[in-house]
Amino acid sequence: MNIIDQLEAEEISRLNKNIPDFAPGDTVVVSVNVVEGNRKRVQAYEGIVIAKRNRGLNSAFTVRKISSGEGVERTFQTYSPLIAGIEVKRRGDVRRAKLYYLRARSGKSARIREKLPARVNKRLTTNPSNKSATEQSEATE
Repeated sequence: MNIIDQLEAEEISRLNKNIPDFAPGDTVVVSVNVVEGNRKRVQAYEGIVIAKRNRGLNSAFTVRKISSGEGVERTFQTYSPLIAGIEVKRRGDVRRAKLYYLRARSGKSARIREKLPARVNKRLTTNPSNKSATEQSEATE
């Protein structure tokens, strides 16, 4: 690790941002601090992550949403002070790192399959103190 990487790591830890793990295909809600005149408010931007760029302090991600029938993309710097928070709404199951092909699609062809939690095999997770029916019948004989 060179000195630049070390300085970046220190700066990231100093910022103390709570960034959840998310990937392209995930639906996220980005809370953005917006300043209008002398007022400051938080605006929510919800969409699908179509690209993620991991470069330490310079990390960024692009979120795409459909607004009034028109596709809108916005790129956020991950460690920007303008970002109040990031919340993952839904995990997407995709096979690409960059989902730029969604720009040319609309409607059902632009849908992304949801990533479901891994199934747990019931046979392997049985309690060892509970004996199976065959073991109990053998014990009674």
